[in-house]
Amino acid sequence: MNLITKRLQLREWRDADREPFAEISADPAVMEFLIPLQREKALGEWIDNQINHMQAHGFCFWAVERKEDGIFIGTVGLRKVGYEAFFTPAVEIGWRIARPFWGLGYAPEAAQACLQFGFDTLNLSEIIAITVPSNLKSRRVMSKLGMAYNPNEDFDHPLVPKGHYLRRHVLYRLLRDQWQNNN
Repeated sequence: MNLITKRLQLREWRDADREPFAEISADPAVMEFLIPLQREKALGEWIDNQINHMQAHGFCFWAVERKEDGIFIGTVGLRKVGYEAFFTPAVEIGWRIARPFWGLGYAPEAAQACLQFGFDTLNLSEIIAITVPSNLKSRRVMSKLGMAYNPNEDFDHPLVPKGHYLRRHVLYRLLRDQWQNNN
């Protein structure tokens, strides 16, 4: 399953994506607001989990490449939330883009394709996004996508250790009806 935008292709993972994804995941700026991902997990387990999620559900955090030159730039996609919280069950949208490609509008462009797929093809009633409060770049993308933030829904991420500076998260939501009215 591939999603195509004006400039990007969101596609299933290939073995050739493992090394570039591990490099992205080793960049401290990219991972500033994420729990560090060990190189071995970036090369194997993380991507294998996406492949398995795709096989089980028909969607995942896809590999993203530029159409013009086929360069791998990161990952954007949808995934079922894998922990219990007040907003689960839910499907989350997310992205991880290599730093050289920041500020070019790739994350919102790819995310819009994911939203369309999620609402039109998967018939989801809602898609959520989460991040830490200080991740202003991702929060701007969430806002550009039309997602709504309610400070009363901030939460402690259950998979982040207590006391860790990344434990507190903000929740953004987008309902299918809201998305359809704006698109």
